[in-house]
Amino acid sequence: MTNPDQSGMRSSVILRDGPWTHRDVAANGARFHIAELGDGPLVLLLHGFPQFWWTWRHQLTALAGAGYRAVAMDLRGVGGSDRTPRGYDPANLALDVTGVIRSLGEPDAALVGHDLGGYLAWTAAVMRPKLVRRLAVVSMPHPRSWRASLLRDPRQTAASSYIWGFQRPWLPERQLVADDAEAVGRLLREWSGPRQPEPDDVTVYQRAMTIPSTAHCAIEPYRWLIRSIVRPDGVQFNRRMKRPVLVPTLHLHGSLDPVTRTRSSAGSGEYVEAPYRWRLFDGLGHFPHEEDPVAFSTELIDWLRDPEPDR
Repeated sequence: MTNPDQSGMRSSVILRDGPWTHRDVAANGARFHIAELGDGPLVLLLHGFPQFWWTWRHQLTALAGAGYRAVAMDLRGVGGSDRTPRGYDPANLALDVTGVIRSLGEPDAALVGHDLGGYLAWTAAVMRPKLVRRLAVVSMPHPRSWRASLLRDPRQTAASSYIWGFQRPWLPERQLVADDAEAVGRLLREWSGPRQPEPDDVTVYQRAMTIPSTAHCAIEPYRWLIRSIVRPDGVQFNRRMKRPVLVPTLHLHGSLDPVTRTRSSAGSGEYVEAPYRWRLFDGLGHFPHEEDPVAFSTELIDWLRDPEPDR
C-alpha cells in the first residue's frame, strides 16, 4: 500500500491544480486516486506508460464542456493510487477499472484508454460488458492482436524492445528513476511525433515516476505480459479474449507511432461485433491526445455524440 512518507510528494506532484477535483475511491481491494470534472454520462479515462492521470488534462476539460462526467484515474501502483505488492495482471487491473465505475455510482461508462490503459479497456469490455457503454482505444491493439504482432512481426518485436528489457529483475526500475528519471523524458520525446512535449510537462512525468515504488509497479504489468505467454494463466487469458467486444468501438492511432506499429493495431476490428471506427492521425506519434489535444478531443466527442457510430 502507499507509504505515508510519500504523502508530501503525492500532494505536490499528483494532485495538480485545475478545474477538476481530486479524491480517492475504493475498488477491488485497493484505493484509487481520480480527478473528475463535469456532469453527465460517465467517461472514464485510463492512462498508459510512463504517465499518470494528468495525461488526460486536456480531455477532462473538453469532455466536461461537452456535457460529460469526465474522470481520469490512476492505475494501480501509479500516481496517487495504492502500490500493492500483487495484482498487476490485466484481468485484475481491468477489475480495478470496472470497480471504480461501480464506486462512482454509475451503471456504466465509456472507457477511453491509452497504451496500457487501452489494453485494460479492451479487457474490461470483454470481462464486464454490462459496465462498458462504449470503448475508445488509443495506440494499442486488441490484446490478441498485440500478442500475435509481438511474437510474429520482427518490426513490432523490435519496437517493443523496452518491454523485453523490463523482464530483468530490479535493474529496469533503477534505470527508470536514475538522474531524476531522465529515461522517462527520453521515452516521451522519442515516442512523440514532431510535436514534442513541453519541457515542463516532461518534468511532471519524471517527478511522478520518482515517487517510491512507482517504477516497480509501473513495470510489473509488462513483466506479466511477457512471462505469462507460455504459462497457463497467460494462455487462459488469451483464450478469454476471443470473446468479441459487443459495444461501439473507436480505435485511434498516430501514423508516426514508433512503439505500436499501425499494422499491429489495424486488424483489431475483427474482435469487435459492433460498430467499429478506425481513425489514423497523420503526423502524430504515440501520444495523440497530448500531441494534438484539440483534434483528438474533437474526434472523441463527435464519436461519443454520434447515435450511429458506424461510419
